[in-house]
Amino acid sequence: MILGAALVACGMVAAGGVVFYALVLIAARRHRRTAGPRSGFTPPVTILKPLAGLEPGLEANLRTFFEQDYPQYQLLFAVREASDPAAEIARCLMASFPGQDAELIVAGEPPFPNAKVHSLARMADRARHELLIISDSDIRATPGYLRGVVGDFADPSVGVITCPYRAEPAAGSFWSRLEALTINTEFWSGVLVAWMIEGMGFAVGPTMALRRRYLEAAGGFDSTGEFLAEDFVLGQGARWHGYRATLAVHVVDHCIGGLPLWANLRHRIRWARSTRRSRPWGYLGQIFTNPLPLGLPLAFSPAWPLAALVLVMRAAAAAEVAGRWLRDPLTRRYWWLLPLADVASLVVWVLGLFGSTIEWRGRRYRLLRDGRLEKTIQAGKSL
Repeated sequence: MILGAALVACGMVAAGGVVFYALVLIAARRHRRTAGPRSGFTPPVTILKPLAGLEPGLEANLRTFFEQDYPQYQLLFAVREASDPAAEIARCLMASFPGQDAELIVAGEPPFPNAKVHSLARMADRARHELLIISDSDIRATPGYLRGVVGDFADPSVGVITCPYRAEPAAGSFWSRLEALTINTEFWSGVLVAWMIEGMGFAVGPTMALRRRYLEAAGGFDSTGEFLAEDFVLGQGARWHGYRATLAVHVVDHCIGGLPLWANLRHRIRWARSTRRSRPWGYLGQIFTNPLPLGLPLAFSPAWPLAALVLVMRAAAAAEVAGRWLRDPLTRRYWWLLPLADVASLVVWVLGLFGSTIEWRGRRYRLLRDGRLEKTIQAGKSL
């Protein structure tokens, strides 16, 4: 009886997953048909880049922002302390590109848990332009990055823009590779379906853009300083202030770190718990966005055709999202790791269902029901 009930549950998840994958195929194709950047639309912009320590490829990543094919932009960097080694890289690059309007800001200690938000707020104080682009330090831009990001601002009703990103794993890191496969297939599949069904009621990093008028109406960056997912909060607030949030056409490259197994797992669980707090019903619904691990046991039952259908639809959705939409070479090369990536993703999802503590930058916090952070004790080794 228990086995039969388990198979019925797996069958329900598998059937829901097939429907989800069908929606993914429709959403990805629909988004690919949306308009790209408008020719000649190049308003002045300010790029905000919060920095915190050295990371692989940092100098190469930052250099791409000095090499933009764009008529007028301001480039701001911020560190918490002047001694931060990332500050020296920024200074060297500014010296190498003396004609670029660029500045390094020492933000100081944050008055709230999210130090990135404090850096963003201090940079916004020095920004001279109406359009602000928040770009994490692990983004590597093409020369057309700015033209691609700002395109939707040609519509004055747009207040927030999210850019899709291709996750690129650290060289030689197996766990980073699995995480990147999950981001490029499962995560963006969910975002695309949400975009198609309800519109972008949220935003996700690591590249997003804001209209300053909207940011000021929302209370500025400081109003999100107690939240872990400040990008989600800023995207969610657009509708409340009469603006729209959109999903851009331009795809950026996001170089994710090469953490070992347990560090990678803690990092993924942190964001899983953050998602659960930000969108609790959406988080529960994620069981249908990753049906393969629960669908495969059906292969040994009379419902084996449903298991086969899940496998085929998973492959089709991955090819559409990662292959045609993101143009991701990683998934094309390591497609055979997708079942293992899906199993790892299911483990993270289950662990994310429980607990409210997270580890972030060497500190432990309690994640409250509304997504705010409350500092507890010094981080240990637990999840």
